[in-house]
Amino acid sequence: MRTNRKTIAAGVGAAGLLGLGLYIAVPAAAADPSPSPSKSGTKTYQGDGPQGQKWRDGKGHPGKRHPHRHVRPFRGVHGEATVRRKDGFHLATWQRGKITALSATTLTVRSDDGASWTWTANANTRVSKNGEKSALTSLAAGDQVLVAGERSGDTRNARIVRVPKPR
Repeated sequence: MRTNRKTIAAGVGAAGLLGLGLYIAVPAAAADPSPSPSKSGTKTYQGDGPQGQKWRDGKGHPGKRHPHRHVRPFRGVHGEATVRRKDGFHLATWQRGKITALSATTLTVRSDDGASWTWTANANTRVSKNGEKSALTSLAAGDQVLVAGERSGDTRNARIVRVPKPR
């Protein structure tokens, strides 16, 4: 069985798209600060689970790790992937780097490899800083960010701008 370049490129593109989707979706889902209501009759484990967290019956088991732990080491710098939606194909774009310029509606981000992209923000752009909802005006030049959105022609529209929590 022979594998051609198109098949390999399609596989690499699909893997990159899956990684991007998980990278964006998993932290957003895990960052929900509201505790889930407990069912009556659940037992609380008296010991500590992973990272000192308590666990409830049906919610996990001591010693087991998070099922998406392998996604976290993803450290790509920037990229694009073509995705299909109900209304057609779109170009999903993301970039990790430092803000070099900032205005009321745009931000310019420079990645470690030297790529410098200008992103357009609007009222629908979600900004989070240090794990909390924020505004574009709270960002400053020099902030390390992850920006994700779509590209249409030469315009990159930011849907998410995230400043990670300091370690």
